[in-house]
Amino acid sequence: MLTVLSVVGARPNFMKVAPLMDCMARRPEVRQVLVHTGQHYDDNLSTVFFKELGIAPPDINLGIGSCEREEQIAKISEAFRPVLQRVRPSVVLVVGDVNSTIACARVAKEHGVKVGHVEAGLRSFDLTMPEEHNRRETDEIADFLFVTEHAGMENLENEGVAGKAFLVGNVMIDALAANFRKTEQSDILERFKLAPGGYLVATFHRPSNVDGREQLQALLKAISGLCQRAPLVLPLHPRTRRALSEHCLFGRLESCEGLILCAPLGYIDFLKLVSRAAAVITDSGGIQEETTYLKIPCLTMRENTERPVTTSVGSNVLVGNDTERLFCELDSILSGAKREYAIPELWDGHAADRIVTLLLNELSQT
Repeated sequence: MLTVLSVVGARPNFMKVAPLMDCMARRPEVRQVLVHTGQHYDDNLSTVFFKELGIAPPDINLGIGSCEREEQIAKISEAFRPVLQRVRPSVVLVVGDVNSTIACARVAKEHGVKVGHVEAGLRSFDLTMPEEHNRRETDEIADFLFVTEHAGMENLENEGVAGKAFLVGNVMIDALAANFRKTEQSDILERFKLAPGGYLVATFHRPSNVDGREQLQALLKAISGLCQRAPLVLPLHPRTRRALSEHCLFGRLESCEGLILCAPLGYIDFLKLVSRAAAVITDSGGIQEETTYLKIPCLTMRENTERPVTTSVGSNVLVGNDTERLFCELDSILSGAKREYAIPELWDGHAADRIVTLLLNELSQT
């Protein structure tokens, strides 16, 4: 019997681990243990995501909560160490690039336990991003590297990492494909009084956009311009809400005519909202992937992306913090300009099957 200990910490992890857990549940030779570090501090929303994605409640919740990166990594490591010693897994499976990922990978390696990294090889080459450090450090120590796109394989080869790398596709797309039919049950458009194709969706939480008064003022200018073009739905990230309040700018956001401001949404409601939008404006990595699969135009307010395939074949365009370019690209989209989008190789809803098969084959040989 092989014991796989999977780690989740923040909401994007839930979407990535759900297809893996579903696949492993069909393997009688696998014992699963799910650890939720509690890195994401909105317990109610975490519960909603587990329920919507059909994930069984975590076997263990470390309840770490929100704090600065190094402090959070230290707390997760300290809490995870006795769990690892008690469970004695064959492998620790970590996903994405959050603090929980590197913290639990480090502890596993300290104890001689193999590590599998799902979503390995992604690089923004922007060392001001904490996520970039988490990605690189995790890939350096992982034994099995499961990669979403060819650029990731090239990055790992260039870095000379020691782990075995496999191009498997994208588990985030597995979750989307498996749950898309559920969007028919969502009444989010009716609740917000929106017509399909007649509105925009935006999400912002990156430090480059929300940390600091100057960045927030630039973001508010962009939001105001977006609202002048179409109704804009903005589920407000806790980090962004806190920053706006700290700089006394929340009132300016609320005064934007045409803005539909709401709390972060459950997965199914948000997926329905994105899939019917005219365009999405974001700084999120996962949303770049989802819009690519859905072939919804996406304008990313970042100078770089760790998911270059979304710009080379997908529907994503990097506009950085250039509001004039943002508005120019959006006006082109809203005018109906023809664009050709494709779905990347192996983004077919079966990445988790490939990962589980490869992982079990590799572990059976050790």
